[in-house]
Amino acid sequence: MVLPPFSAESAFALLQKQCDFGPRVPGTSAHDSCRAFLAAELRKYADNVVAQSFTHSAPGLPNEVKLTNIIASFNVNAKRRVLLGAHWDSRPWADQDSDSLQHKTPVLGANDGASGVAILLEIARVIKSSPPPVGVDIFLFDGEDLGTPGESRTYALGSQHYARNKASNYNPLFGIVLDMVGDKDLQIYQEGNSVRFAGGVVERVWKLAARLGIREFIASPRHEVFDDHVAFIEAGIPTIDLIDFDYPHWHTTQDTPDKCSPASLEKVGKVVLAALYDHEGL
Repeated sequence: MVLPPFSAESAFALLQKQCDFGPRVPGTSAHDSCRAFLAAELRKYADNVVAQSFTHSAPGLPNEVKLTNIIASFNVNAKRRVLLGAHWDSRPWADQDSDSLQHKTPVLGANDGASGVAILLEIARVIKSSPPPVGVDIFLFDGEDLGTPGESRTYALGSQHYARNKASNYNPLFGIVLDMVGDKDLQIYQEGNSVRFAGGVVERVWKLAARLGIREFIASPRHEVFDDHVAFIEAGIPTIDLIDFDYPHWHTTQDTPDKCSPASLEKVGKVVLAALYDHEGL
């Protein structure tokens, strides 16, 4: 399979750039600055970029905050479309940190947030230079990480908001959400909701990974996660979550760029590109 080149170095630089703003916590200047950067970056490549904003109050945040999904569309007239998504916010509280004194410290979110976004920004560049045989919509979701543990629906707010308000005629062939995909020790098992509700997409994506020789995609179910894919599954769009949930720095102050690698970003990026460019499966 011949794919257009994905730059691991560019993707990692985009991960680092997001982290350079600081934690992208809604209601902060870092969040505002990163939002502007992401929209500007996507405008370089996409045919259309829109911001979808809404407000939310979360326990633990002092004020109501503005959340913004950024949606970039390529080949807007194509009827056959694919949805790609990742969340761009980072968690306000490192509540899984081994040091309880850090539990109210914001998370930098290098892997949990910036990694998926970095891959999608690099894919946007690739799509612009080598258009695939389908239209593509890239969603950068806000408010994924404002949730209260044990209360699933308080997470993934941006995707839930979009799905509630989506046009009835928006029905992509399938969707792929990326979350925590930059870990140096990358192991992507098949997520439970994806297997149950979008099994055909899971099977195809893991077969593509095998064809590419990417062994970090392990064809075995593990973990069931309420992530940004669930809202689309519930809306009738078969959508899968690519996630390495065995990440020891999840929701801690240690989720920093040094825990991630360009090689991991490239491997995931190539698999997603294969899902877009493999004509036989579309």
